[in-house]
Amino acid sequence: MKDFDSIPALMTDLGVRAKAASAELGFASTERKHAALIAAAEAVWARRAEIIEANKQDLEFGRDKGLSPAMMDRLMLEEARIQGMVDGLRTVADQADPVGEVLTEWDMPSGLHIQRVRTPLGVIGVIYESRPNVTADAGALCLKSGNAVILRGGSESFHSSSAIHACLVEGLKAANLPEDAIQLVPTRDRAAVQELLTMTDYVDVIVPRGGKGLVGLVQREARVPVFAHLEGIVHIYIDKAADPAKTLEVVLNAKTRRTGICGAAECLLIHQDVAETLGRDVIQALLSSGVEVHAESGLEMNGTIAASADDWGKEFLDSIIAAKPVADIDAAIAHIRQYGSDHTDCIMTEDAEAAARFFERLDSAILMHNASTQFADGGEFGMGAEIGIATGKMHARGPVGAAQLTSFQYLVRGNGTIRT
Repeated sequence: MKDFDSIPALMTDLGVRAKAASAELGFASTERKHAALIAAAEAVWARRAEIIEANKQDLEFGRDKGLSPAMMDRLMLEEARIQGMVDGLRTVADQADPVGEVLTEWDMPSGLHIQRVRTPLGVIGVIYESRPNVTADAGALCLKSGNAVILRGGSESFHSSSAIHACLVEGLKAANLPEDAIQLVPTRDRAAVQELLTMTDYVDVIVPRGGKGLVGLVQREARVPVFAHLEGIVHIYIDKAADPAKTLEVVLNAKTRRTGICGAAECLLIHQDVAETLGRDVIQALLSSGVEVHAESGLEMNGTIAASADDWGKEFLDSIIAAKPVADIDAAIAHIRQYGSDHTDCIMTEDAEAAARFFERLDSAILMHNASTQFADGGEFGMGAEIGIATGKMHARGPVGAAQLTSFQYLVRGNGTIRT
């Protein structure tokens, strides 16, 4: 890894080059963007051995850094996950190009014809932790939406991200698109992040993807607009009308499939009428699967740990879950409003009215009914990939795919039309 004498100069150079590339990408044809992404996918697969070798260096770095098992899982790449990256690149390539889409159009009595049309945002800065596959996802989505991107991966994924980035650049070259369209910050120096957050002359939006610490830093320090991707404090409410078989399967999947992702369940709220029956069955199943359950009075049993006030509103990102009995659905909704992060929340019930009430009265970016919260993912939403799950309320919410990385402009046509 090269040392740089001046981080501000390095970042300014990246910004200047990204802005120039974005001007060309803004009108790049759908065919060229598609060709670039397909070539990148082929390069990732052809160079998978190199990527896995680079990932071994990162895993060693992560172990030395003392990363938790869940974080090491986020960091790890093997052939199946690389295949997932390849599939994601191909899916994004094959999606409809959002740039130039006419969102709506109308005629005015004055004789004007007005269209509202999707346009790229310009230059996007993506700051992320651990998961090196974000390099491919973010690069692909920004390219598809006509945006240049400056990627700043986590220090622990430096080598993996660099290897993946090289494949994306190979794709750009193959399609005769500017190589500077997808740039990776070539240093682990944290000063690069501080610079990126204030580059208002070159960067149009920042997308942070990581834990509370990273997102909090970005929101505090950024002068560039931010798409917030906050914690995944994900709740599952088990209603009194929940189906036991569905509930057991969904809760176990939501917690244990991958504990280190933002869609992993972190808190169970169980209707008091089923706390002694289904509730205990669910907790026993979690315990048997190796999950540490922090249970409040009424759900405590052999093997659980007494819940504390600190367990509510906590993103464990590990084989840990908090559990609490609630009086009814409204008590569950109140708890989620108080402790949730507006990311993803789920209700397990066969009562359509209860599900409708849950959907109506909560404002999380993603609400689910009888489905694992691990589906909170742009790929599972048919977007091919995502750049993050936006939990704010401005512009984009939920999985941020290519369409969410666009703005719009008005195209107004007349025929010598004047205003009287």
